[in-house]
Amino acid sequence: MANNLRLGEALRQARQTKAMTLRSLAQVTSVSPSFLGRVERGERSPSGHVLRKIAGPLGFDETTLLTLAGIMSPNQVKPETGYLDPYVAGVLSQEPVEVQRIAVSILAIIKTIAERR
Repeated sequence: MANNLRLGEALRQARQTKAMTLRSLAQVTSVSPSFLGRVERGERSPSGHVLRKIAGPLGFDETTLLTLAGIMSPNQVKPETGYLDPYVAGVLSQEPVEVQRIAVSILAIIKTIAERR
C-alpha cells in the first residue's frame, strides 16, 4: 500500500505541475478519469501497461514509474544504461502486475548468478 500512496502522490504532483485535470489526462491516455483518481489516492495499483500510457504525458520515463509502483526495484535497473531492456519492459508491460513482479524478480536472480561467475 505504501508504494500505491507514493506513486499516487507523484502522479498527482506531476499532473498538477503540468496543469492537467484528471479528465484531460484521461483523454490523452485513454485511461478513465475515475481509475486515474483512484490511482492518485493510492486505492488502485495500475498495471505496467497503464503506467506506460501515463508516463509520457506526465513527463516520467517508464522505469521511474515502474520503480515507484514497486514493479521494479531500483537495484534491478541496469547500471550501465539506467533502464530495463526496452524489449523486456515492453513485453512485461502487457502482463498483469503480479506477473511483472515475478518476472523482474527472476531477472534479478539471474543477474546475481551471472555476476558471481
